[in-house]
Amino acid sequence: MKLIIIGGGFGGLRLARKLNNKPGFDITLIDRFNYHQFQPLFYQVATAGLDASNISFPLRKVFHKSKNVHFRMAEVTKLLTAENKVVTDIGDFDYDVLVIATGADTNFFGNQQLMDNAFPMKSTVEALQLRHRLLHNFEDALNVKSELELQRLMNIVVVGAGPTGVELSGAIADMKRFVLPKDYPELDFTKMKIYLLEGTGKTLAAMSQKSSVQSQKYLEKLGVTVLTNSLLKNYDGKTAELQNGDKIETGMVIWAAGIKGNVPEGIDAGLMARGNRIKINRHCRVNGFDNVYAIGDVAYMEEPAWPGGHPQVAPVAMQMADLLVNNLRRQEMKSGSTQWEEFVYNDKGSMATVGRNLAVVDMPKPKLHFSGFFAWMIWMGLHLMLILGVKNRFFVFINWLYNYFTYDQNLRLIFKEFYREKK
Repeated sequence: MKLIIIGGGFGGLRLARKLNNKPGFDITLIDRFNYHQFQPLFYQVATAGLDASNISFPLRKVFHKSKNVHFRMAEVTKLLTAENKVVTDIGDFDYDVLVIATGADTNFFGNQQLMDNAFPMKSTVEALQLRHRLLHNFEDALNVKSELELQRLMNIVVVGAGPTGVELSGAIADMKRFVLPKDYPELDFTKMKIYLLEGTGKTLAAMSQKSSVQSQKYLEKLGVTVLTNSLLKNYDGKTAELQNGDKIETGMVIWAAGIKGNVPEGIDAGLMARGNRIKINRHCRVNGFDNVYAIGDVAYMEEPAWPGGHPQVAPVAMQMADLLVNNLRRQEMKSGSTQWEEFVYNDKGSMATVGRNLAVVDMPKPKLHFSGFFAWMIWMGLHLMLILGVKNRFFVFINWLYNYFTYDQNLRLIFKEFYREKK
């Protein structure tokens, strides 16, 4: 079976690894980057807590001993499903079976001003750009004469109070408390304001009520101004305008308020669900196709327990990959399709860290809730296990240990050749 997997994220990589060296499969893994990115820790790269290399792992290295997995770094430009062909910027690839695991990207909901001026954080490169701009603003703040310009450079607005927004706001608040006053003693950090905007009535809306209440309490304790039921209308690079007419002067808006599926050209618009996700059946097969599948954030599946589709999180992608491994092996062995398994998502819980010694954890079965230091330890232990590569785990652990005992992040570097102004 000539199998093409587009995307080396949690779902695509797990599928390729589980079929690695399995007889009957010739696999090509295509990704525009040559590394796997551990997205849950992007915010720590953005706040100088971790180096980008600590949360990235070369895809070719994963398959050093593989006889049937081939990696190609390429940009997919179009799918020709009628011809069983994937068109890329380095050439065309034929397939017997195609798996789309392209994940999701930032959704600005069509607002061009936000696209031009706000900072997303959906890739390692974007996290690095955010870090450089964050640090550069404080360097610039040392030299400005205008109080208004000083306030803009020191104020930070984070939009979206899901796990990413909450974790990022908490990490910046920790920087404000422990690091920035030492780096920039000339600046008065009582003037620095961190705003977290959320369109709904609570933070961490997808988690339990306890987690929502506690996360907001933790953030406010850290000095973050949490504005619920607040929508960002526009941002021109200097002033953030809210839907209710309020304005916040800021030189940095970080957008964590929405994502949309990365759907390659060639998928019919009639197969799209909300959030630009591809409709699939319970076997992860794209509706109307026999040999095209989609898994992870780019896929939209309804099951009895999840009538509105699954959350766009890594466990869903990995469990879909596990199901597809079993079903594709049945197909390769010419087993009847009636024996194919249907996908049932096993929700093992959700968690978010808010700051130093502060986190919230929800577990559905048994129904448990943890918060504070114990939840923070659970969060760290789980994320450490999920990182790819022993070396990466070691360096992440050492960095966390160092940061914990010194109250310092040691990666506050501004590389001029890397830094680019947001146009």
